[in-house]
Amino acid sequence: MKTGTRQEWLAARLELLKAEKEHTRRGDELALRRRELPWVPVEGEYTFQTADGTKTLAQLFGSRSQLVVYHFMFGPDFTAGCPICSSTADSFNGVLSHLKACDVEMICISRAPIGKLLAYRERMGWSFNWASSYDTDFNLEFGVTDAHEPTYGWARRAPAGQPVESGTLKLLNESPPTLENLPPFATRNATAAGTDVDSYFSEGHGMSTFAREGDTVFHCYTSYARGTEPMMGYYAILDLAPKGRNEDNKPLSWLRRHNEYGSQ
Repeated sequence: MKTGTRQEWLAARLELLKAEKEHTRRGDELALRRRELPWVPVEGEYTFQTADGTKTLAQLFGSRSQLVVYHFMFGPDFTAGCPICSSTADSFNGVLSHLKACDVEMICISRAPIGKLLAYRERMGWSFNWASSYDTDFNLEFGVTDAHEPTYGWARRAPAGQPVESGTLKLLNESPPTLENLPPFATRNATAAGTDVDSYFSEGHGMSTFAREGDTVFHCYTSYARGTEPMMGYYAILDLAPKGRNEDNKPLSWLRRHNEYGSQ
């Protein structure tokens, strides 16, 4: 922490404002490039279980032409959802009406059976739509489940016997963790989800977007790891706070479900 006069603050703030405006413009450019990615027709015929019965991917759009999917870490053997994904999902209910007004439907998709998902949704006080991809290849194809070995949250591998270029999306973190170098929250979060570390990291989180034109659904965008931070509303606010994220070089380790922080 450093202190100073109001004049010193104003001079530094005006200099920072230049960088902030450039950052905003750069963000606009990246958003445009994101929208200019080629749309890829979805060839798989996926069916999902929802609170309203079985639905296809196209039916998840409802009456809208765009779909945002949050790949929520909740595997078939989990007894509860990932705490970090749960913290992210806390902000979803409040934005749904605004997204729908812009022709966008949003939904969470996880591999756990629909009964587990709906029970957990009720426990957490949420009402957003949630679909189960249990017994489908959807999570595998979109790089958020590895059926053959743990992903440890970042390394997305192609199915056994297939080259990296085929099928599953493969996006690698620059420094993916290994079993010997897991993030500090690994064991705690696995326990909180009612599973072990290997099973916990056989699932991954991410977000994908889709568009529908007539009877055809297109895959438009997918991002993992820190690429999902725009959906974590609290980080945007913490980045404006005087002490920032204040994570003491242990990102995400402080996160709990919203009703597990104790007295505050």
